[in-house]
Amino acid sequence: MVMKKLKKGEEMVSLVVWLILLSHLLRRIYANMEGDALHSLRTNLEDPNNVLQSWDPTLVNPCTWFHVTCNNDNSVIRVDLGNAALSGQLVPQLGLLKNLQYLELYSNNITGPIPSDLGNLTNLVSLDLYLNTFNGPIPATLGKLSKLRFL
Repeated sequence: MVMKKLKKGEEMVSLVVWLILLSHLLRRIYANMEGDALHSLRTNLEDPNNVLQSWDPTLVNPCTWFHVTCNNDNSVIRVDLGNAALSGQLVPQLGLLKNLQYLELYSNNITGPIPSDLGNLTNLVSLDLYLNTFNGPIPATLGKLSKLRFL
């Protein structure tokens, strides 16, 4: 009887350890996905002042990059690239930043359309795009952003 209880206890410990390892692995995969999304933005922008030089896709996650803020779960919640002399176009991959609350891109030279994928950023509170030269319509998907307070 004691051996059965001991074996069952060992199985529970093994399961808990396995679940902890799995959650850490999933966090790293998610952080890498966010890093990949931000790196796509970096490769699509001209950066004459090298403000994006720390955006290294080989790092575990983008939380160590300048102009990127993460929460306690190492998920990107803020990107601050206002007034950085950036030019180029935004990328649809930005829509993968599910926990993003602030996207600050004001006062740059960003052109092209605003990706409709930004409508996937359901936690977005602030989308600062002013003083750029976007063209095309404002995507209707931005209407889904119920937490958005500043556009």
